[in-house]
Formats: sequence, C-alpha cells, structure tokens
Amino acid sequence: MTVPALTFTDPVGDGELLVLGPSLGTSAILWETTIPLLATVYRVVAWDLPGHGASAPAREPFTVGELADAVAVGIRSLSGGPVLYAGVSLGGATGLELCLRHPDLVRAAAIVASGAQLVTPQSWHDRAAQVRAQSTSSLIVGSAQRWFAPESMAREPVLSGRLLHALQDADDESYALCCEALAAYDVRDRLGELGMPVLALWGEFDQVAPEAKAVEIAEGVRRGRIGEVHDAAHLPPAEQPGATAEALLAFFGDVRDGQERA
Repeated sequence: MTVPALTFTDPVGDGELLVLGPSLGTSAILWETTIPLLATVYRVVAWDLPGHGASAPAREPFTVGELADAVAVGIRSLSGGPVLYAGVSLGGATGLELCLRHPDLVRAAAIVASGAQLVTPQSWHDRAAQVRAQSTSSLIVGSAQRWFAPESMAREPVLSGRLLHALQDADDESYALCCEALAAYDVRDRLGELGMPVLALWGEFDQVAPEAKAVEIAEGVRRGRIGEVHDAAHLPPAEQPGATAEALLAFFGDVRDGQERA
C-alpha cells in the first residue's frame, strides 16, 4: 500500500465507534467542537490525511480507494465490528470508497459536503501543480472563500484561523497527491452497490459540493437520506457544530432504531 499508516485520535466517549474523516487541507481539528457533542452517545475518533495533522507524509501516488484501505486498517485496530462513519469532502469521498471496498466495516455512513465525484479532474491537477510550485500557503485566500459561509469566520474566528494554519502546515507533496487522487475519483456508477444507510449532508453555501451532489448520493444509494446544514459552506462541523452533530445523532439514532428512512 502506498498510503502511509494514518494517525487516529484517541477515542472520546463510550458506546459504538464513530469514525470521523477530514477535508483536504484540514486535520482532526475540523471536528474538534463537534466531537464533544457526538461523544455523549458514541466513542469517537478522527483520522488525519497523509501529511496533514499527525499523519506521516506520502511520497508515492495513491487513489481515494487506497486511502479508504488505509482507513480500514486503522478501524480494524480499533474495533472488531462494523462502525459508524462520517467524513467531510475528501473524508466523505473516502467514506464512500470505504463502504464500497469494506462494506463489512461500515454500518452506516454520513457523507458531508462531498460527492461521488468532485469538480473537474483538470482543476485538481492545476491545484496540485500550484502547491508543488508555490506551497499550500498560496491556497489560503481561495480556501477561506470556499470553506466558510459569510458569517462563519466571524462566528468561529479562533477555529477558522487554526484550520487555515493547518492548511499552511500541510505537507505540500502529500496535499498534491491528495489532489491527484481526487482527480481520478468517480464512484457515481457504483452508488447502487451500497446497501447500508447513507446520509448525504450539504452546507447551504457550499460551492464545492452543493445540494446537487448530495441529492446524487442520496438517490443513487439504496438507503439514502439527505439533509442541509444552514449557514455553513464546505466545513459544516467547524462552522455549525451544533447543527452538524444534531443531524448526525438523528441519523445514526434512526439507524440504531431501524428507522433510517424516516
């Protein structure tokens, strides 16, 4: 496997294991204010992308599917049974691949601010080239515009700043390799294979993965549900932790009670 071992945070809370995945350019701090809310019901862990947060950098190309395989290795070290999963953007794409490649590991999944395919392959290749030439620091302004809804940075100034610092601190080559993995990522034709309950959650102001991307997932899988996080763009757990946690707790609670279509 070309993906290095991924770092998972220490579990918080008790109960069924809930695994949280990050957006490209962020780290486990994306979920920092949401985790305490989720940990009232679940045992919660988050993982970091290669070269992001606490995970070792990558030096060889990999696919989103191979990233999902690395997540599966981490999950198996933490749990003997199927888990709940929620991931944002690339973390959400990884979640769909995890469901496809390791269906025995996922009881239900929430795909947040993501899609079965994201933007255009050329845009990802262009961003990879930009980062290799100018570092992730060159992405700060554009990412702030994409990531946050109009009032989000004012509402959560400290966390927003830390997320932008996480982007600046990300390993350039690992970030570029993540971009190239997303360029090749497209599971739209395979959504119908997924039999576990799937929630597709989008942010009201998200231009990267707007409502249409969530609808495509929810209508493509066999047991899909859709939901919106108001006053959020591409990073709902950081922008609206209360609303994000509420949506996830309701969905996973219905899965537990056998009412995931409600």
